Amino acid sequence: MARVTNRNETRLDLPKGLRTSFVPRGSNRDTVGRFSEGFARAMGTSWFLFGLTAFVIIWLIYNSIAPTGAQFDPVHTNFTLLTLILSLQASYAAPLILLAQNRQDDRDRVQIEQDRQRSERNLNDTEYLAREIVSLRLAMKDMASKDFIRAELRSLLEELDKSKDKDAAI
Repeated sequence: MARVTNRNETRLDLPKGLRTSFVPRGSNRDTVGRFSEGFARAMGTSWFLFGLTAFVIIWLIYNSIAPTGAQFDPVHTNFTLLTLILSLQASYAAPLILLAQNRQDDRDRVQIEQDRQRSERNLNDTEYLAREIVSLRLAMKDMASKDFIRAELRSLLEELDKSKDKDAAI
């Protein structure tokens, strides 16, 4: 069951204020985008280039060697139909590839914004921790150190020893 989206609904996978789509309201906006991404992904492979090259070579060989009556795109017309098909393929490929790139740019823009927010939070946390460490260091300076406490205990022991010696002498 398809979910109907409200036009005013905030989407996290789209940048703010981007309303360039002319897809009809009843259809899913992502369908055309997913198709264009799949198409662009397929056209970017070596298998696509190999297949297109094989198709063109077979086309040229058949229409060059076949009997004149069996040729559907004869040599004497300079392979007009093949040129038309390749031009049509190119005219559809370019906008679909651009659409796929625009969608990727939109995703990258959202990711960059999320990274910026995460970096800002990390910076704030780091500054907070640095302030806490400084305050702990300042508080530690006011506290007695081990050496100070040992010295005080030694002086107390010496005073106790002196008072014992005085009591023993009396």
